[in-house]
Amino acid sequence: MAKNKLVVTLPSDNEILLTRVIDARRELVFQAYTDPKAIPQFWGPRNLTTRVDKMDVRPGGKWRFIQKDENGEEYAFSGEYREVKAPERLVHTFEFEPMAGHVAVEHVTFEDLSGKTKVTDLMSFDNKEDRDGMIQSGMESGASELWDRFEEMLQEEQA
Repeated sequence: MAKNKLVVTLPSDNEILLTRVIDARRELVFQAYTDPKAIPQFWGPRNLTTRVDKMDVRPGGKWRFIQKDENGEEYAFSGEYREVKAPERLVHTFEFEPMAGHVAVEHVTFEDLSGKTKVTDLMSFDNKEDRDGMIQSGMESGASELWDRFEEMLQEEQA
């Protein structure tokens, strides 16, 4: 089976659009994407470990994930859920805590494609500089690896 690839585009000066087709039903994709027990299995690059500090998937609920690298250094990401419409849509903020104040808003949609799911993640930033900083951080390779790991996890669960 050909591996699905993440497609990254820049629809405007302050947006990044990530799109990926996942070989699993929409309900399963949404459930896994919002399950704090699943997050450590796929969130981030393979060379980092991730733990969920908090994940309250409801409007106004907070999330915070902490990653640790091979040297033991920890980095946290956090945000707040603004909209939760299972299994169709999530809207939440995203902030890399070491660079506080640069907050993106993510609109993640889960589209049913007859047994597969098209995941679309539109990241909106306050300005072009914040968007460009995200791109320069290596976000594209990290996001590609995250979605590869996510799909591998789902395939193992469905096997």
